[in-house]
Amino acid sequence: MYTYSEFDAAYVAKRNAEFRAQVERRIDGSLTEDEFKPLRLMNGLYLQLHAYMLRVAVPYGTLNARQMRQLAMIAERWDKGYGHFTTRQNIQFNWPELRDVPDILDALAEVEMHAIQTSGNTIRNVTADHFAGAAADEIADPRPVAELIRQWSTDHPEFQFLPRKFKIAVTGSPNDRAVTAAHDIGLRIVERGGQIGYQVLVGGGLGRTPMIGKVIAEFLREEDLLPYLEAIVSVWNLLGRRDNKYKSRIKITVHEHGIEEIRALVDDRFAELRPAFTGIDQEMLATIRAEFAAPAFRDAPLDAFDTAYDNDPAFRSWVDTNLTDHRAPGYAIAEISLKAHGATPGDATAEQMRVMADLAERYGHDELRVSHEQNIVLPHVHKSDLPALHAELQRHGLATANIGRISDIIACPGMDYCALATARSIPIAQEIATRFDELKIENEIGDLKIKISGCINACGHHHVGHIGILGLDRAGVENYQITLGGDHTEAAKVGQRTGPGFSADEIVPAVERIVDAYLTLRDSADERFIDTFARVGMDPFKTALYEPEKEVRADAA
Repeated sequence: MYTYSEFDAAYVAKRNAEFRAQVERRIDGSLTEDEFKPLRLMNGLYLQLHAYMLRVAVPYGTLNARQMRQLAMIAERWDKGYGHFTTRQNIQFNWPELRDVPDILDALAEVEMHAIQTSGNTIRNVTADHFAGAAADEIADPRPVAELIRQWSTDHPEFQFLPRKFKIAVTGSPNDRAVTAAHDIGLRIVERGGQIGYQVLVGGGLGRTPMIGKVIAEFLREEDLLPYLEAIVSVWNLLGRRDNKYKSRIKITVHEHGIEEIRALVDDRFAELRPAFTGIDQEMLATIRAEFAAPAFRDAPLDAFDTAYDNDPAFRSWVDTNLTDHRAPGYAIAEISLKAHGATPGDATAEQMRVMADLAERYGHDELRVSHEQNIVLPHVHKSDLPALHAELQRHGLATANIGRISDIIACPGMDYCALATARSIPIAQEIATRFDELKIENEIGDLKIKISGCINACGHHHVGHIGILGLDRAGVENYQITLGGDHTEAAKVGQRTGPGFSADEIVPAVERIVDAYLTLRDSADERFIDTFARVGMDPFKTALYEPEKEVRADAA
């Protein structure tokens, strides 16, 4: 993984020292909250419903054990003993005292971490496929180019006061695990004639006006990537709406002008910028790539794995749900669920963070990943170590076998923490997970993605959930709208709204009726919910939701 240069270390130290002075001025009253706000946002500090919240960058979701232990220490020393992993592959601390934030930032710098550009109208943390460098289906590791983009975008002088926040995601696999189509810019590594390049999408985003990104370049050469990205962002920086924050995102700019006009403007700007990029960026990329060399994979007998799989039902269930094929023989990608039934999705205690750090060192070549689905990944585990790894996870409440299942729910913090939220998300996620654990039908249901947002900003990605739930305020009462058929993969689409919403007491039974209808409607146990919905459409699900006394027939057209 990438390690800081002398420049990086000095830059972060200087930023932290500047912010320490700004915090002191806020505490002594020299700065008002309005004056302090843009300064704290530049350093990842929000003022939430009850307290400040610090959002820490985890670039492209990659951590080592030392960094995870430092996050545990911060959670214990300056917060309430836990952290919250987010859909942007970051971690948030929800209860720091303002006077302690400079010390937290210095503690982060000790392990080459920071909170720069995790908020504000800038280019945010670049995210990537959480299986990067390990997945069997990967064309190329996207993390080196994500790191290059991070370095290019950090404190870029032209892009510090954009019309709105700007998000970039990169995937190196044809199976998109980075939700690239729901980003301002999505990059998909592709291969053409033996040459690696990028398919570039622009104008994706969720929130109050969800849109799927459009292809602006089918194949962009590696050496053209940074000037092309700069062209896109600079065109939007000029055209983007600043008169209405709800229409300021690049998705609205693309919608208003059309992809053809935007492509022409970007091409013109690219022609102006390209000569200034003389190859230094490619030299940097080559240096960065060397830091992402694969670990020293080993050979070992698989007898222990096979024996455990054949004789231990709990281990077998965990293997079947939480493992993914690795590109190296004898290895697997292991996901650690932070979605124990009834728990807060994405939360991890300091103790759990330390356990995961220990396991990464012992069994995972000292690497961890944060997934956009709010789980933790050990990307390189030899199968011979999996029984021992699973036993340790069991001892610490981290062995929930539900990755991709109905209880593996993405949920924003909602009204329990967020000042923008209009409804609670966490309790709804907990109740759904608990209910389907009681029914013991998660494995029968199979692959089903529920995503919950507590307001129209859609931080819980509800628009692209197989079942999406949006919490709103209706005359002071929480009301939950349901969408069906959303997809966050390479076949991305926005879900369709079912109809009137449901109260907090009604939403779990409503989800149960949807699932019952799916189990009746599907062709076989192998047909996923998303495929059944595509085949039969909305009508039988609406009947199940709003006219439960009517029979939902399996032969619905």
